[in-house]
Amino acid sequence: MNTKIQHTKIDAIYACVPEQEILTTEYSLFSPDEARLFTKNTGIHARRVAADHVTCSDLCYSAASQLLSDIGDASEIDLLVFVSQSPDYFLPATSIILQDRLGLRSDCMAFDINLGCSGYIYGLQVVGQFIQSGAVRNALLLVGDKSTISTAYQDKSTFPLFGDAGTATLLSFSDESSPWFVNSGSDGSGKNAIIIEGGHSRNPYGTYTEELIDFNGNKHSKSHLHLEGLEVFNFALSRVPFSIQQALSEADKLIDDVDYVVFHQANGLITKSLSRKLNIPLNRCLTSIEQFGNTSSASIPLTLVCHAAELSGRKEMSLILSGFGVGFSWASMCMTTDFPKTKLITHA
Repeated sequence: MNTKIQHTKIDAIYACVPEQEILTTEYSLFSPDEARLFTKNTGIHARRVAADHVTCSDLCYSAASQLLSDIGDASEIDLLVFVSQSPDYFLPATSIILQDRLGLRSDCMAFDINLGCSGYIYGLQVVGQFIQSGAVRNALLLVGDKSTISTAYQDKSTFPLFGDAGTATLLSFSDESSPWFVNSGSDGSGKNAIIIEGGHSRNPYGTYTEELIDFNGNKHSKSHLHLEGLEVFNFALSRVPFSIQQALSEADKLIDDVDYVVFHQANGLITKSLSRKLNIPLNRCLTSIEQFGNTSSASIPLTLVCHAAELSGRKEMSLILSGFGVGFSWASMCMTTDFPKTKLITHA
């Protein structure tokens, strides 16, 4: 699906990461050689892990409250969208809890979107449509995940891969902003490649054992994330380049016209492979996975924040943002924008 979003501006992106940093070499199930090979393939040297009592919404709240304190006005927010697969509860919606915590108006619309790796672009697309319609002037898009709560320590394919993060993006109506061009899609036949089978309506808690099951030396239960790495790799290389080319075509641009590309930070091997397939120099592919791991839906905004030192003040940058993964789902956006205000916050 191709979509054109107009009259929408990104004013600021704030990101919040946990204080605790865990190095790949500290994972006890890795031998030194395994740790070196894992880092070589994924690019991950370290990641941030939230404390047990800290939720994804806590990280997003810290980012959003600091953003509003610095440059925003809570009384002017018309819409809050929370994109995550790490909600506080089955119900109520976490967005409504955040509306109250942030002191937003009671007539501010708030709802959740249950998406992971592609969620930031889907969120921009949804919020952008509200803004361009004229129904909304200012909106908060809160995106993040606490993925570490879903991984089993005994599963070497997932446990050392994921980190936690929450982000807040402030968007507003603007007559002067350049249009965004988005291509998005989904293929539910890939649902089993990234899945947590247990704990909801299909397999409710209490209907299965929590005993760890061995999958080629990696153990997890139905309550933990199951990841088929090869399937995800093949999906990314088949879908993402086409999606990006579609967005570029709608924008009447070539890949050489783009200043920077931000892929979802799935792992370093996927980023390098996509870079080669699209003929994009690696130095134009911004990354954050080295120090933060795979932060799921937060990875694209977190990556932009991490590169603020080199991009701050840049005007009329041409960017490609591309999220892909769980579902399978994907979304790629081609946009021309000034670099927004950013801040990286540590959640103590």
